[in-house]
This record gives sequence, C-alpha cells and structure tokens, in this order.
Amino acid sequence: MQELKSVYSKEELLNNAVDLLKKLIEIPSFSKDEYNVSVEIENFFKKNNIPTKRFKNNIWAVNKNFNVFKPSILLNTHHDTVKPNKAYTLDPFLAIEKDGKLFGLGSNDAGASLVSMAQVFLHFYDQEDLQYNLVIALTAEEEISGFDGIEALFPQLPNIELAIVGEPTQMNLAIAEKGLLVIDGEMKGTPSHAAHPNNDNSIVKCMEDLQQILNFKFPKVSDYLGEVKVTLSGIHAGVQHNVVPESCQFTLDVRVTDEYSNEEAFKIIQSQMKSTLTARSFRLNSSKIEMDHPFVQSGLEIGRTTYGSPTSSDQAIIPCTSVKIGPGDSTRSHTADEYIYIKEIEEGIDIYIQILEKVL
Repeated sequence: MQELKSVYSKEELLNNAVDLLKKLIEIPSFSKDEYNVSVEIENFFKKNNIPTKRFKNNIWAVNKNFNVFKPSILLNTHHDTVKPNKAYTLDPFLAIEKDGKLFGLGSNDAGASLVSMAQVFLHFYDQEDLQYNLVIALTAEEEISGFDGIEALFPQLPNIELAIVGEPTQMNLAIAEKGLLVIDGEMKGTPSHAAHPNNDNSIVKCMEDLQQILNFKFPKVSDYLGEVKVTLSGIHAGVQHNVVPESCQFTLDVRVTDEYSNEEAFKIIQSQMKSTLTARSFRLNSSKIEMDHPFVQSGLEIGRTTYGSPTSSDQAIIPCTSVKIGPGDSTRSHTADEYIYIKEIEEGIDIYIQILEKVL
C-alpha cells in the first residue's frame, strides 16, 4: 500500500491536540451535562473546515471522500467525566502543564484519547481511495453507561465494521473487555428482639449465602479474560443494636467474561443463592475481537501488545466488532490530580496513524 500523506505535520497535530485538551479540561462536562464541551468540540472541527453532525450531546463526522458503498471504521471516545474526588490538591478545571505532564479532570480519561483521535481524523480526512470510510464520534454519558451516548447515536451512523474505542490502555490493544452485571439482593428473615433466640436471622442467613457465591467458581474460564469475578460491594441491614432486622440487602458487582452472556451469568448466580436477586441491567456485556483481525495484526506488527481488560467502557454497548486502545494509564482514571504525559498524546497520535495506515 502506498504511503498516505497528511497536510499536517506531526508537530502541528500534537500542538492542536494539546491546545484542544487544555480547553476541554477547563469546561466542566459531567455526565448528562456535556453541552458546553460538545460545542467546543464542534468549534474545533469547524476551524478545520470539517462539517459535523449533532445528536443530543454527541458530535460526529465522516471523512471528506465518504463512500456509501464502503464499510466504515469508527473512532469513538467520550467527553464526559466523573466528578472530581475530594483528594484533589489542584484545581480540576485548570489545565496545568508541568514537567511534561498536563494536569486536569478528564485529561487521562478520556481527553487524551479524544484529542488524539481528533488529530488522526484530520490526518486522514482529505485522503482519497481509502478501503474504508472513517467516522469519528465523540460521545456523552460513558461514565454512567447512559442511554443518550453512543448507544443512542449508533443507529444513525453508517455501516460500521469496526469500532476503535479510545480509553487509556498505554496504546496497547485491549482485545477483550469484561462485561458488567450489577445485582441487588435481599435475604429475608424473622425480626425479633436481640435478647431472644432467633434461628431465622436475616443477617446470618445472608452471610452464609454470600459466602457461597464468593467461593463459587464459574466452570468456564476465558482465554482472554480469565474467570468471572464476583465482588460484594455493598451490604446493609439493621437500624439499632437490640433489633434483629427483617431483611439484609446487598449489592454484587459481577465482571463477566466472553464465555457468558450477562443473562447466563445471572442465572448461574441465582442457582447458587437463596436470596432474592434483581439485576439492574443486562446491557453491558463482554466483548472481544479475534487475534487474526487485521487491526490487531497491524498493531502487533508495530510492537504493540494485547491484553484482556477488567474495566468496562462503551464497548459494552457497541453492537459491532470493537477494540479498545488509547493513550494514558487506566490506573490514573478517576484519581486526584489526574494527568496525562504530553509524550503519551504524541505517541497516541502516531500509533493510531501507523495502525490505521496498514488497514485503511
């Protein structure tokens, strides 16, 4: 394949990315309140003479030479953030560049992916004779798995064959991602005065039930993601010391592998427990891409590695083949004084382009 040329230099792309990220950091963009940041994204593309489309707070565009008869590759990441935690020592809405780092809320998750993907889109925007169309969608509500983000937008997009999801992976390829199943449970018992015998104590029964599922091993183990992981993440019972409560409530966080659908995992858990269980949603299923996929192979050819991701993203609600890759480190996400290295943004732009040049 002939080398694809860009009208932008590497330095211009990096400077564009850093300038845009600084602007995004300084605009609060909590989930469901992303309008202002979406306008800033629209302005960026407008200044670069790229027409965009809007659906709610989601901004998307297609390459200049879009061909309806070609399949499309999607660049997707999110522009919403969590709220800053109380341990912040810096102003989360002030972009501070220091010692090769850019500090600010959302800089790592997923601002660096967003601005890198925006530059990659600029790089390929005018190019002709691509094998695929290139589509970019910068979307809302990822942090809350909301209904008005990529899930709502996806039916409006052209025929997407592959989605590249930007999340901090150190620019390695997350070829599989665990799904998320949140289960609320309740164990009933007989309320009584604590001074009297009670063989139907809801808390004791609940503890026994929980021990059963926490020790349980799902039969199938994923080659990509290992075992299904069940975590007790909340429990509540009782209002005062001398009353045995009628019920004990709890929450299970279940990270489901590609070996099971969320519905299958729920039925297995239900079969192992006596508590009444209710799943909050079955939407956020596991995903994976095959190792022989051209995008994965292209990444391996330039020295990237692959892994299975334990954390969830919008991949869970994207109904096509997808892969997660982006600049930054997942362990920095949602932390105090969040930051991204400028070098990571530069690397992100370069690696995205290198892989896509082999595929497009």
